[in-house]
Amino acid sequence: MLYLRAPNSYMVARDKAKDRSMALSKDDVLAALTNVAAPDGSALPATGSLSDIVVADGKVFFSLTVDAADVKAWEPVRERAEKAVRAVPGVVSAMVALTAERARGGAAPPPGAGGGRGARPAPHGHGHGAAQAGIPGVDAIIAVASGKGGVGKSTTAVNLALGLRDLGLKVGLLDADIYGPSIPKLLAIKEKPETIGGTRLKPIERHGLQVMSIGFLIEEETPMIWRGPMVMSAITQMLREVEWGRLDVMVVDMPPGTGDAQLTMAQQVPLKGAVIVSTPQDLALIDARRGIAMFKRVDVPVLGVVENMSYFVCPSCGTRSDIFSHGGARHEAQRLGVPFLGEVPLHMAIREKSDAGLPVVASEPTGPYAAIYREIAAHVRDQLQGPAGQRAAPKIVIEA
Repeated sequence: MLYLRAPNSYMVARDKAKDRSMALSKDDVLAALTNVAAPDGSALPATGSLSDIVVADGKVFFSLTVDAADVKAWEPVRERAEKAVRAVPGVVSAMVALTAERARGGAAPPPGAGGGRGARPAPHGHGHGAAQAGIPGVDAIIAVASGKGGVGKSTTAVNLALGLRDLGLKVGLLDADIYGPSIPKLLAIKEKPETIGGTRLKPIERHGLQVMSIGFLIEEETPMIWRGPMVMSAITQMLREVEWGRLDVMVVDMPPGTGDAQLTMAQQVPLKGAVIVSTPQDLALIDARRGIAMFKRVDVPVLGVVENMSYFVCPSCGTRSDIFSHGGARHEAQRLGVPFLGEVPLHMAIREKSDAGLPVVASEPTGPYAAIYREIAAHVRDQLQGPAGQRAAPKIVIEA
C-alpha cells in the first residue's frame, strides 16, 4: 500500500535560472544530500530510502520511501532534502515526494500520519480507501480520458471545456497528462504561472478558462521521466495547491491508459464522472473498453463516449470517407450501457486551429465544429445534473 505526502509547493523556474551555465548531475544532488540527516542521524543517501534521482534541465525529482509508522519523523527530512537540493548551483526547481509502505497485513498508519498541511487520511480496511474531500470552490470535477494515445483526447478536452463555458458555466482546465502535456500548445500559452504567497500557483486565464498544466513549469522538449510516486505527487499538487477560485466544472485532461494518474484522480477527489474519447477503429475501441471498465471499477460514473475522427469529408470534392471506420464508439457505448455523447469529424480546420493554439470553439464559435463540441458539452452538463453527478466520492478497491 502506498501513502503519498505531497511537497509543500512547486518551485516555479525563474528567468534568471536560464543564465546559469553550470552543468548539474546526480552526483551534485547526492553530495548535497549527504549533509541531510535521517531521523537516526545517518546521512540520507546511506539510508536506502532514495529513489533514482531524475535531473533534467535544472529540475530535480526523487522520492523517499520509508516505513508507514515513520512518516511523521521523515517529513522534516523531506523538507530539509528539498531545501538542500534547491541550494545546489544549477538547480531551478526541486520536487521530493515522501512515500510510505507497509508490509502486507501490517497495520496502516493512523489518519493524518505525516502531520501538517496536505496530509491525507490513511486508507482503512483491506482494499478500501477513504473518500477524499473535493477542491474548495469547485462544484464538479470530470476527467477526459482515453485508453490509448493519439485519439485526440486533449483537443476534445479543450473544446469540451470551452463548450461548457459557452453554456454559461465557470470552467477550469487541468492538464494532468504528466508525460505529454499538450494544453500549453493547444491554447498557445507560453508564460509561467504566478505564485501567490510563495506557496500556491495562480492559474493562467485563456478564453475564459482557468488553466493549469505541468507544461507551464518545464520546457516544451524536456522529457518527463517520472516514477509513480512523482506522478501522484505532481497531480495532487496541481489539484490542491492551485488557487482555482470558484468553478462550476473542472475539466481534467488525463494521460492515456489506466495507470497511476487515473487512480490518483479517483482516490484524491470525488470525480463526478469521466468522458471517454476513442476513434471508431477496433484497435482504439479495445483500449476504450479498458478505460470504461477501469472507471466503473473505482466507482466513477462514465458520463459518455465521444467518437473522435469519426469520418472525413474531402474539402475539394465533398466525398465522405470513413478512414477509421465509423460508428464503432456509438455501438460500444450502447453495448456497455453508457451514454454516447457525439461524433467529431476528422477535419483540417480542427487540426490547424489546434496546432495554432486557437481551438475551434473559441476561434470559430459559429462554425459547424464548434456546434458539435457544444452539443457534446450540453450532454455532459445534463449528465452532471442527473443521477451520475450525485454519486458519492469513489473508493479504490485493490485485489490481493
